[in-house]
Amino acid sequence: MLPAALGALGAPLPGVEERRAAFGLPTAERVCVVLVDGLGHRLLAERAGHAPFLRRLLPHAQVLTVGYPSTTATSMGLFGTGAPAGSTGLAGYTVRNPRTGGVANLVSWEGTTPPREWQREESWFERAVRAGVRVTSVGPARFAGSGLTEAALRGARYVAAESLGDRVDVAARTLREPGLVYLYWGEVDKIGHQQGWRSSAWGDALGALDTELGRLERTLPAGTLLLVTADHGMVDVDPDELLDVALTPSLALDVELVTGETRAAHVHVAPGRAEDVLTRWRAELGERALVLTRDEAVARGWFGSVAEHVRPLVGDVVVAARDAHGVVDSRTQTPHALRLRGVHGSLTEDEMLVPLVVTSAGEG
Repeated sequence: MLPAALGALGAPLPGVEERRAAFGLPTAERVCVVLVDGLGHRLLAERAGHAPFLRRLLPHAQVLTVGYPSTTATSMGLFGTGAPAGSTGLAGYTVRNPRTGGVANLVSWEGTTPPREWQREESWFERAVRAGVRVTSVGPARFAGSGLTEAALRGARYVAAESLGDRVDVAARTLREPGLVYLYWGEVDKIGHQQGWRSSAWGDALGALDTELGRLERTLPAGTLLLVTADHGMVDVDPDELLDVALTPSLALDVELVTGETRAAHVHVAPGRAEDVLTRWRAELGERALVLTRDEAVARGWFGSVAEHVRPLVGDVVVAARDAHGVVDSRTQTPHALRLRGVHGSLTEDEMLVPLVVTSAGEG
């Protein structure tokens, strides 16, 4: 989507005009891209009563499909570079660090290597700045220079603002001059994890977001192109119904480490035991998940083209949960993570479909 936005700005970069045309975007001197963490298209459509601004635009929205796994780190990599997890190495919430054998968290960036070493693809922000486009990222202060920011979204000038209202104000001020502003908001995802996307609290978070998006449209300079999208959706689960590897001997046997997340697990096994583990996991999970070997998942294109340095990050066995099921491992996950109500990562439409809402300031 970023190449399309840059095409709308007329950036002199290969392929961006074709992407602009493919998305049907008009040309503009100013573009504001808002990424709402966790705002799946099907979730928004069902809860649109809380969002009059987005509801007005929803009939004309495009529906995009994110990459696998449908999780923030992977989607940020795809959004920021145009490359899938198999190229960026952003292959889940957590992965196995091939250097240490331990858990690498790709959101907090703990247990990893430096971001430019881990994620080697050039970002679209870097290309845009090199082409003379003024690019600004607006988000919380703690994300300025963070590992994930540097891995997926490097190149932009970063402006810290905490509340959504403050971020809207920064975006509007910044776009008094031509250029691109990227604005991130994570509260919808946070509430969804804690209470589920069907909760009243999630509806309240959506309503608060919608109010500020409406104000953003009114506040931006006339003619500014406003794009609203998301990184993934979500599925509500009953934490008591999740399978815990630590408490299930048939799943724990010969397994060295489980990474990923509840809905999309990478299972790393003892040498020579992959087939045995695959057989046991398929028998235990049955219809609750799709369980593949690494080679099968790669052959199906789940991670896109997989670079050699990324291949060890993918589990010997890969698990994609179906319906409202999931797998956790209390040996490595925190009690808080084990009790999440809303989760994502798998292949369902609730998780993988996201909206692209397009409007121009001054049209409302």
